[in-house]
Amino acid sequence: MSSTPSETAALRVADLPQNRPTRFTLTPEAKALVGIASALGVDALRKLRFEGEIKARGKRDWVLKGKLGFTVTQPCVVTLDPVTTRIDTDVERLFLAEIAIPDEAEVEMSDDDNIDELGEFISPYDVMLESVALHLPQYPRKEGAELGQHIHAEPGTAPMTDEDTRPFAGLADLLKPGDKDS
Repeated sequence: MSSTPSETAALRVADLPQNRPTRFTLTPEAKALVGIASALGVDALRKLRFEGEIKARGKRDWVLKGKLGFTVTQPCVVTLDPVTTRIDTDVERLFLAEIAIPDEAEVEMSDDDNIDELGEFISPYDVMLESVALHLPQYPRKEGAELGQHIHAEPGTAPMTDEDTRPFAGLADLLKPGDKDS
């Protein structure tokens, strides 16, 4: 059962029941998937589904828990051939009524990136979009694709390889016993 009139509609916090969870299921249609894929800079996005619930946590805070699943097609970082990846992950977001903001000039960031400030609305659709963006493979690679080595040098000079740039590569040869001239 979806509690929103539209998939993109945000839920007004004042209207959410305190004593039971509000369930949601989002499955954007093909036209919306094309727009999302374009905005994320991927070739294609299919089978996107986000379902879960929003429930009260204490008197003023809220927690959104859900399962996100999607299939994405991106170009391989080596060959530029299409790579299709299936992602299934849990999503949890904590909406706090009060977040302590230090007044200091330099502040260390919290390790918990699942905390948001509670506003008037909670948007499962926005959480879904953000979660899809965060879970995209950063460097998709086609199976078996390897980055070859290209050696370039000025005419008449010896090309430098990756092995030549290793500063301690020759130490093993220097430490071998029996190679001393004395």
